[in-house]
This record gives sequence, structure tokens and C-alpha cells, in this order.
Amino acid sequence: MNNSLKTVLLLGLLSGVLLVIGELLGGSQGLVVAFGFAIVMNFVSYWFSDKIVLKMYRAQEVGADHRLSILTRRLATQASLPMPKVYVIPDMSPNAFATGRNPNHAAVAATEGIMRLLNDQELEGVLAHELAHVKHRDILISSVAATIAAAIMMMARMAQFAAMFGGSSRDDRGGSNPIALLATIIFAPLAAMMIQAWISRAREFVADAGGARIAGSPHGLINALRKLESGVKQIPLDANPATAHMFIIKPFSAGGLLKMFSTHPPTEERIQALMNLR
Repeated sequence: MNNSLKTVLLLGLLSGVLLVIGELLGGSQGLVVAFGFAIVMNFVSYWFSDKIVLKMYRAQEVGADHRLSILTRRLATQASLPMPKVYVIPDMSPNAFATGRNPNHAAVAATEGIMRLLNDQELEGVLAHELAHVKHRDILISSVAATIAAAIMMMARMAQFAAMFGGSSRDDRGGSNPIALLATIIFAPLAAMMIQAWISRAREFVADAGGARIAGSPHGLINALRKLESGVKQIPLDANPATAHMFIIKPFSAGGLLKMFSTHPPTEERIQALMNLR
């Protein structure tokens, strides 16, 4: 199964989770509402997910003379890509991501922390990785997955409030029941995280290799990943879990069972794969 078909199926699963939540919370009426909600979320995700994510992290667009723009322009030319918009996120946790629905409507965002931590060669490695996502059209998939996953998590919170304020009392009229509410609260976010992980992990290896080709060498990205792994542990990013898969490195530490749902492969494996490139 190729990556495109696999991704379509996984995004369909995310939408399916929304439908299941709707039915659990409101029976057939809830299913209809959730179906409409899924359609709206997919439409909004396609057209506006980039703006939503950039606003979520208070990203500010920078001018052509900014260090980030200069490096991005050189790499975009080498990759035969249109120049994306470039944004800086006012956060000291070192990280970066790309977003947008296609290469002609792409944006690259990096935190203030990553610019302070990395030298130009390392930052080029990171930006080349993000431009590889743009070239492979991963950015739309990531943005849509983030928006739908955020909606799932929001509905799970709604279910939690319903349980707290007596939503389960409607069971005899075909509404929600305590078991359904509990399943929604616990398993819906986990399902969203698992699907995001499936979408993201393989694409990170492909983007790493593509970024190394764009930059002309894997060494900048290798050194960047080493620094970022340590930097994020020291200063985690206050990131929405629904968008964690968009970043070049997972923005917060995950321990215990959460490692099963990590949106990124282990950094050591990524570095080894880059070192094996010829």
C-alpha cells in the first residue's frame, strides 16, 4: 500500500472516530451531527488549517532580510520549490514545522529557541527537512490530521463535562450512558493519537532523507537533531498534543505508555538512518 492511499485511509479513520463519538454521545442524532461536523472540519482543515496552526502558536511573519528567510530562500531554490512564507514563533523551546495545503501555499515556522540553539548549517538541515515535507505534500496531511484530532479531543472534553454535569441521566431516552461517556473520554483521544502516529512516523524518515538531499549533506540535520533532542528536554514546548506530529521533533517528553503513541520515531534511529545515506 503506497503512502498516499495509506494516508487517505488513516484520515478517514480520524473522521470515523468523530462519527463514533457522535453516536456514543447522542445516538442516531449524534451520528448525524458528527457527520456534518466531520465534513465541516475537513473543509476547514483544507482551506484554513495552516492559519489555525500558525495563530495557535502566535507565529509572526518575518521579512526577506531575516536570517530564517535568507536560509529558506536558498534551500527553496535548490529544491525547485516556490518560496514559502516564513514565520517565527515566540518561544524558547527549539522546534520548527511546515504547514499549508500545497507548495504554492506553504509556510515554514521556527521558534526563537531553535534559532538561538543552532548554527546556520544545522538550521539549514532543519529547514531542508521541512521543505522536504512541502515537496512531498505532507504538510496538508499533517495540518488536516492536526485539525481533526483537535476536534476529537475537544469532543472528548465535552463528553467529560457531560459526565460531570449529569449527561448520563438521558440513557433511558436513547442518549448517552456512563459507559459510552467513559469510553469517549478515555479512548477517543488515544485513538486520535495512535492514528496521528501512524501518519507521521514513516514520513519523518522520508523527510529526513529528502532534507539531506536538498541541503546537500545530512550532517547539518544530524547535528541539529542531537541538539534538539537535548534542547526540547530542557525546555519543552507548551504544544497542543493534536499538533505534535507537525514539529521536526516531538515538542514534549513522553514516558510510559505514551511512547506507544509517539508521533516521531526515536531520534537515534533517525540519526542512524541519516548516517547510512550515501
